[in-house]
Amino acid sequence: MAKDQKTVGVIGGLGPEATLDFFAKVLARTSAKTDQDHLHLIINNNPKIPNRNEAIAGTGPSPGPALAESAKALELAGADFLVMVCNTAHAFQADIEATVTIPFISMIDAVVDYVFKRYPKNKQVGVLATTGCLDAGLYQNAFAKHQIGTLILVDDLRETFMQLLYQIKAGRKDEVKVQMKSLAQTLIEQGADLIISGCTEVPLVLFQSDLAVPLINSTDVLIERVIELV
Repeated sequence: MAKDQKTVGVIGGLGPEATLDFFAKVLARTSAKTDQDHLHLIINNNPKIPNRNEAIAGTGPSPGPALAESAKALELAGADFLVMVCNTAHAFQADIEATVTIPFISMIDAVVDYVFKRYPKNKQVGVLATTGCLDAGLYQNAFAKHQIGTLILVDDLRETFMQLLYQIKAGRKDEVKVQMKSLAQTLIEQGADLIISGCTEVPLVLFQSDLAVPLINSTDVLIERVIELV
C-alpha cells in the first residue's frame, strides 16, 4: 500500500449485512499480495441510526443527526473522505456535509455517472429502491439531469418490495429471490433498458444472471469509485 494512499471512512450499519457485503467486495477487488496492500478503511457500523424510510414518510425521527455524528467520528478518526453504504440515507446528505470538512462521495451520483458513461444510448432505467429513496426522488432527479427517464415500482408492488427488503434484513434471503427477480422483470417489461439495484440489500439476492438486461449494482459502483479515489 502506498504511503500516500487515502483512508476511507465508511458510514455503515444501514444495514449491517449490506456493509459487510461492501467490505468483502472491497477486499476481493483490491489487487493485494500482502496485508499492507489492502485499503485502509474505517467502518462505523451503527445499526441504531433511525429508520430512513420512516423519517422521509414523516412517521419517525430524522437520522440526520446520527449520520452526522457517525461522519464526524470518522473524520476525527482520520478518514480522508466518506462514503455511505445506503442509498436511502443519501436523502440526508446535507446533514453529513454540514458537519465535516472532508469530501462525501455520493453513491447516487456515482451510479448515475456510471450509467451515463457506460450506457450512453440508454434512455430509461428501472430503479429497485425503497419507498423513502423513491419518495425523496434521489435517483429520479439525478437521472433527469442527464435526460434519462426512470421507471419505479408503485402501489402494491412497492409495498411488496419493502416486505422483501425486511425479509432480507432478517436473514431470509433464499425466500425472496424469485419475487425480487419478478419485480425487476416488471420494470423491464415496462421498458427499462437496465435495472438499478438502488438499495444495498438488493445485490444480496439479485444477480446479473437473473436478468436479460444490464443490472447495475450500486454497491459495486461505489466500490469502483472508492478504489479510483484512494
